[in-house]
Amino acid sequence: MPEAEVPTIRLDQFLKAHALVDTGGQAKLLVQEGHVQVNGETETRRRKQLHAGDVVRLGDETMTVEFD
Repeated sequence: MPEAEVPTIRLDQFLKAHALVDTGGQAKLLVQEGHVQVNGETETRRRKQLHAGDVVRLGDETMTVEFD
């Protein structure tokens, strides 16, 4: 029996979906310039796969990744 897939979302998609940025291009620049942290570490890969429980910080905004 195959294991259930663990849900993930890319960092740039997460930023856009939660209105932390207006566009994918803006997300790309902020991530590449080192303005985003994931679990307390600066993350420069916009395609970083996020999992439930990961903590994303951009400026004064901090959000925890959750899936319904």
